[in-house]
Parts: sequence; structure tokens; C-alpha cells
Amino acid sequence: MTDQMRTAQPTFDQVPETGQPSGGLSIDFSADTGAVPMAAAATPIAFAPEPATAPGGPGGAASGADRTEAKVVIIGSGPAGLTAAIYAARAGLEPIVLAGSAPGGQLMITSDVENYPGFPDGIQGPELMALFRAQAERFGSRIIDVDVERVDFGSRPFRLWARGVEYRAQAVIIATGASALWLGLESETRLRGRGVSACATCDGFFFRDKEIAVVGGGDTALEEATFLTRFASKVHLLHRRDTFRGSRIMVQRTLENPKIEVHYNTVVEEVLGDTKVEGLRLRDTVTGQERVMPVEGLFIAIGHRPNTDIFRGWLEIDEKGYLRVEGETGSQIEGVFIAGDVHDHRYRQAVTAAGDGCKAAIDAERWLEAQGVVTASTATAW
Repeated sequence: MTDQMRTAQPTFDQVPETGQPSGGLSIDFSADTGAVPMAAAATPIAFAPEPATAPGGPGGAASGADRTEAKVVIIGSGPAGLTAAIYAARAGLEPIVLAGSAPGGQLMITSDVENYPGFPDGIQGPELMALFRAQAERFGSRIIDVDVERVDFGSRPFRLWARGVEYRAQAVIIATGASALWLGLESETRLRGRGVSACATCDGFFFRDKEIAVVGGGDTALEEATFLTRFASKVHLLHRRDTFRGSRIMVQRTLENPKIEVHYNTVVEEVLGDTKVEGLRLRDTVTGQERVMPVEGLFIAIGHRPNTDIFRGWLEIDEKGYLRVEGETGSQIEGVFIAGDVHDHRYRQAVTAAGDGCKAAIDAERWLEAQGVVTASTATAW
């Protein structure tokens, strides 16, 4: 796919929990949830040798394996968090990454990723995140698969608690991401990556000349339905109410598009198919009547939930629940930086999140230098 699904949904119970990063990239991402199997045919990546193994360089992870204090703590382990870890570690900041009990971000529920640069044949989402993680650890990042339960940004060092352990940091990078909202159906979960997606930009290409459905009634659903007409032969837009919540101009464009058929007062009761999407069982919310609609794809466009709850009361959050950024990656608290989908509700792509992580790490390094904590080593245009 791209950032979100594909032909073979990865499972989380096929590799013993003792797996470690290795040349085969079969990696145990979480002490809580088990490991994610990597594709057997993955081509190993040969890293260029580094001339030294100073703190923060290759081999640095061996020391301080139990440390709970760091110059930088990164919360989150998707593309933004792990890119920040790579840059911070190479700058000698020896970051701690609190990765979450289900680490890896949205790409962990993505099979084929075809729009991330450097992989002309595509790559499995979990495999891509394994490479991110291995690279971050190679340069000395300490990655711990635990959920942060609360924070105290009242003074430095900043304090964070995860599974009963207190961590302290001179700077924090928040990269907790945003989770797509789903319908909550067992069949929907089972067929994610097999025709069910929450990202039209990521996966629309795979439904060329196919009949598909989109669920939702706001601007996100209207925009995704319109976008998908570039590929699909027909798009069925399913909305549970009799009027849309989207903007007037988007509603007008949708209704005037000959490739979109709108179904009001309609909800999905079940996604049909054993190994891929073959149809939907729908229910009319007014009459209660049920029917079957043959489609080959289902896009859920009912919104995203930013993972920002633990920061309420400390950082400014907008009306949609996303963190507000000051400047490029800053927040309302000096020393606390923000990267990725936890603030970005426009692009929501792995490559833009990775770029954000790079910027946040460089900004954190420069800020720590200004505080006299480190001497900056990353060259930038300024």
C-alpha cells in the first residue's frame, strides 16, 4: 500500500517474545504484545562502517542499559519518533525512546508500503519499522516498549512515568502520533490490509478500476471519496445520517461527481470476505432493512484520534485534539518539542512524519546547546 494496508495483514503471535534485532530483522518490538514477523525475503541493508564507537555512536547502547535519565527522551516509536532517535543518537544525545506497548506506529498495521523513498519494489510496514528501530539502536538509542502514563513538565529535568518507573530528561520530543478511528467490527479488523484501509492517499492506487466504498460524512470522507474516483470505477459513499457534516463546497463537489453514489442513513454491519473484501452487509438506519453491496475495498474516513491525553494541562491542544506547534517543532514549554501526526492533521504520511522527527531532534540539540547542556554537532544551514 503506502502508509496503510495491503495484501497480507501482519500478525503479532508468530515469533517468540525473545527475538532481538538482527541481520534477519526478526525483532521483538514489545515486551507486552510480542514480536512482529518480518518478511523472510527482506534484503539486508549494509550500513557503512563508522570510524568510532563513542557515546551515541554504534555500540553505545551497550552502556547504561538501565539508565532512566537522558538529555533527550522521545515519546513514540513511529517514523517521527525513531527518526528523531537516529538524529539525536548520532548527535551524541544518547536518547531514551519510550516506544509504547504497541510500538511502531500506524505502519505496523500496513502491509505493502510503496510510497516511502528508497524502496522501488515496496516494503512491508513492519519491516520498514524494524529497519528504523535497528538504525536507531545502532547509534545508541535505548528503546523501551512501555506506555507513558503521565508527565510533569513543570520544571527541568522533565519527569515522565511509565509502568511505575520515573524517567528524567533535559528535553522531550513528543511523537505519539494519531490513531485512525475505526467502526469496531470484527470483520473490519480481520480484513485490514486486505481491502480495508483508513488512508485513501496511501492505498487508492491499489483499487484501480474496482468498485469500492467510503464510510463517513465529514470533509475527510468527502475529500477521500473524491480522491478515490481517480482510481476506482465507482465509489459508494456511506453516511449514517441524512445530511453531510462537511463544508458546502465539498458536499457540492461530491454530489456532482458522476463516479460517486451517495447512500444516506446507511451503516456497515459486516465486511464480507474470508481473505479479502468481497462485499458489505449494510443496514438502513431508518427502516432497519439490510442488504448486501458487492465491493472490493472499504475506506474508513470517520476521523483520527491524536494521542495527546497525557499532555492535557501542560500543552496547548486544538479543537480537534492535536497539539499546537510553535515555530517548526516547538511547544509552549521550552525544551518540549513536537513531531509527526500528533500535530499534523493534514498530511499524515510516514515520510512527512520522519522529516518532522529530524527537525525536532535538531531543534532539541540546538536548544540543549543554548542551555549549556551539550555542544551541538549537527550541521545545519544556520
